[in-house]
Amino acid sequence: MPRMSAQTLTLGHSPDPDDAFMFYALAKDRLDTHGFRFQHILQDIQTLNERATRGELDISAISIHAYAHVCDQYALLPSGASMGDGYGPMLVAQSNYSREEIRHKKIAVPGLLTSAFLALQLWLGKSASALDLVVVPFDEIFKTVRAGQADVGLIIHEGQLTFQNEGLVCCADLGVWWGQENDGLPLPLGGNVIHKRIAEADRRVIAALLTESIQYSLDHREPAVAHALQYARDMGHELADRFVGMYVNHWTLDYGDRGRETIRRFLGQAHAAGLLPRLPELEFV
Repeated sequence: MPRMSAQTLTLGHSPDPDDAFMFYALAKDRLDTHGFRFQHILQDIQTLNERATRGELDISAISIHAYAHVCDQYALLPSGASMGDGYGPMLVAQSNYSREEIRHKKIAVPGLLTSAFLALQLWLGKSASALDLVVVPFDEIFKTVRAGQADVGLIIHEGQLTFQNEGLVCCADLGVWWGQENDGLPLPLGGNVIHKRIAEADRRVIAALLTESIQYSLDHREPAVAHALQYARDMGHELADRFVGMYVNHWTLDYGDRGRETIRRFLGQAHAAGLLPRLPELEFV
């Protein structure tokens, strides 16, 4: 049912091709939004994670790791998730190091609340305090490793497709490792959340809208990819299209029971390893 008056909601997402692709229909007013308006706020995932801890945005993309710290304020939406299905964050370096060697190397990471960093701690069996870390923006990790300011870089986003262009080698793919250890489940990386101050009935309407936006882009792939290209750092159309395909797919429309299971496992294992202060209560719209 249409609403009596328009309500503007803040919608935070990263300035990346996959997020831009997902929200193309909303950004370009291609959908009936039932009286809702969306103010798009584009910031990197670490900033969005930090803003979520303060409950600032109505709807936001955040790391699944960060959700463990904000589950009292936000509920997880069923669509818009980034799942690494047989691939995921990578550890890259100028030489091919083993897991044991990496435990003692200086590692550049894109943020302490990212899911990539939580997966890294699980993989190494070490907490942040036991690692030699440098936190840099995700798009500066290559430069940090090449300059010798870190031995190893934890790569997210399109760096997973372009690291070889930087003269680096992949030491480990954490998405591959997670699937091997967890019955082939995808590694849960990012999700969309909605603040619990929004009425439950409205949350369901908004959840359906976000799913509709993703479906619209999948049905109108060419113009949606063209829109996403403006956020594709040093990527041509073909590479941007490939990257979008990695993180906007059937998992993104609705990650379903298997998606919920892998989120429970990821955060549950992290809590059991002492990497999370409490076992989060997951709430799904």
